[in-house]
Amino acid sequence: MAGNGKRPTNGDSPGPSRPDPRMGRQPMRMLLFWMVVLFAFPTLVLLYRAGHDEDTEPLPWHEFESLLRSDRVHSAIVVEDPSSGAMTKTIRGLYWPEHVEVGNVTALVPYRVKVVLTESLVEMLREHTEYEAEQRSNLVGSVILSLLPIVILVGLIYFLFSRQLRAAGRGALQFGKSRARMINPNQERVTFKDVSGINEAKEEMQEIIEYLRDPGRFQKLGGRIPKGVLMVGPPGTGKTLLARAIAGEADVPFFSISGSDFVEMFVGVGASRVRDMFEEGKRHAPCLVFIDEIDAVGRSRFTGIGGGHDEREQTLNALLVEMDGFETNSGIIVIAATNRPDVLDPALLRPGRFDRQIRIDLPDVQGRLGILKLHAKRIKLGQDVDLGTIARGTPGFSGADLANLINEAALKAAREGKSAVELTDLEEARDKVAWGKERRSRKIDEKDRRITAYHEAGHALVGIMCQDTTPLHKVTIIPRGIAYLGATMHLPEQDRYTRSQGELHDELAMMLGGRVAEKLVFGEVTSGAAADIRQATDIAKKMVCQWGMSERMGALSYTGREEHIFLGRDITRSEDYSPETARELDLEIRKVIDDAEARATEILTVHRDKLEKLARKLLEVETLTAQQVYELLGLEYKPLSPLEGDGATERPVEPLRVPPVPAAAAGPGEGQTATDDETPAEES
Repeated sequence: MAGNGKRPTNGDSPGPSRPDPRMGRQPMRMLLFWMVVLFAFPTLVLLYRAGHDEDTEPLPWHEFESLLRSDRVHSAIVVEDPSSGAMTKTIRGLYWPEHVEVGNVTALVPYRVKVVLTESLVEMLREHTEYEAEQRSNLVGSVILSLLPIVILVGLIYFLFSRQLRAAGRGALQFGKSRARMINPNQERVTFKDVSGINEAKEEMQEIIEYLRDPGRFQKLGGRIPKGVLMVGPPGTGKTLLARAIAGEADVPFFSISGSDFVEMFVGVGASRVRDMFEEGKRHAPCLVFIDEIDAVGRSRFTGIGGGHDEREQTLNALLVEMDGFETNSGIIVIAATNRPDVLDPALLRPGRFDRQIRIDLPDVQGRLGILKLHAKRIKLGQDVDLGTIARGTPGFSGADLANLINEAALKAAREGKSAVELTDLEEARDKVAWGKERRSRKIDEKDRRITAYHEAGHALVGIMCQDTTPLHKVTIIPRGIAYLGATMHLPEQDRYTRSQGELHDELAMMLGGRVAEKLVFGEVTSGAAADIRQATDIAKKMVCQWGMSERMGALSYTGREEHIFLGRDITRSEDYSPETARELDLEIRKVIDDAEARATEILTVHRDKLEKLARKLLEVETLTAQQVYELLGLEYKPLSPLEGDGATERPVEPLRVPPVPAAAAGPGEGQTATDDETPAEES
């Protein structure tokens, strides 16, 4: 990234720097230093005094007396040392050894001897040698040696305490400083080429970047760049990744901070950090400021339940004023991300603050294909890999899920010692991410295996015989995860955003096909259809209450707002219809389910031989692909249209159809392509 002359060349934040972790070790180092000084100085003094006498030979008293009587003592000095006792004295001087001739000055040897000074000894010294007395005063040295440790200790304590007080003062002042970090362009750089599946969001962000690079081109017609951009979307859809790509593409300083970094335990810290962040932005304008998870600080005020959080409200008020208040903050563009826009304060979302909201949804089939290709560049793929098949089989997957899928496939191939990632590895990784790992070690009773086989065969057969269901992909009775004993998997040709009445009716019949097969073959139903019933009931309820597909209930909505309940705002929400209407709704929902079950029963009764054949084959091989199922049942196929030339996937032609059972309530649903069971299970 090229600088604008104001940004530091090293990419670091120009604001208050973060504390160096080495600073915490400085007081300890100083303490060790002064402790060494405290104990080493007196030791050095004593060692010096001891070393001063190293060149003098200590003599015992009897040897000194012998030398003295033989006139070999050249000189004797009696040292008067107050630190010694009243009678004990030290005599220093020179003497001639026994083997040296007396009078040889060059052969004199220094000596010292401690004696008890008596009158006879004084008389002997006067008689045999040159004798004199010396007064040594050690009062000053003694005082210094006594007081020096105390002085050093007091100075050390004062130094440490004053340092801690200064550090505490600086820490208190740092609480109100912004924690926004300037992105370093020398780190791992992410650009728009690394982002896929959200082309519209990239285009809108590219417009902002172009404005920052050449504002005059947009200002010719009086246009004004948005002050704030709010990215909204489910988790894992790439909001933070898009912000990193903007930082990599932008030619201006880019600051990043999390919403949780504003609020602290101290009152007023959050508002102070907001003000400091914008002051920092003014010094580097034009610049971009990214606030991740802004719902941590931008929640709606005055919810009315349990009081309010004054500190968070003060922080939010400061953010509102800084984004659009009396003072203009031109050149600062705030980009925020959240997955809970329903809890944000309305004042934060108005034009002039966040002028533009960018919705980042889950990727469609083409977006998933692009994301898979992007992550597949980092691994080695086999020749048989068709990413289009994986993209079709992962509806509802986010970008993070797809990245995890590629990683799981690479790990599986590495564990098995393969030289490249194959299509089977990708499909197993997809199933593992969605439903859990295969549990081949689970011991299942033979009766449960037969029930599971007929259950999955019923799902697959009803789906094949219905006209508007999602094409079959795979049937298996291998346990997976915790709750699934089997699965019937479907592969949609493309993403569907609306469903017709007939398509939903076919989907309901397919969902209930497993339960009906159990009832036809074994004469009773099991708990394995719990998830099927739950999904079918949900679709039927939406058909009647939300999509207006009941002639009796009419084109009315019997549901409230479809958003998260926000405590204080929605806690008192009640239904908008009477108990009599609720009873009619229940009857209509039951009728839709009963009609779908009757249709599944008719299909499986007519094709009982195909049901038996498919179930027996599943018991034998455990897993059948769509091609194997159709060959077993004597049906033909044709391939699905490829996604961007990524290969073809086979699709069955229209099979023999059974006329649908008349139903008053049928209609489009939310596009499920399969059902999930807690025991025998299917997936989309």
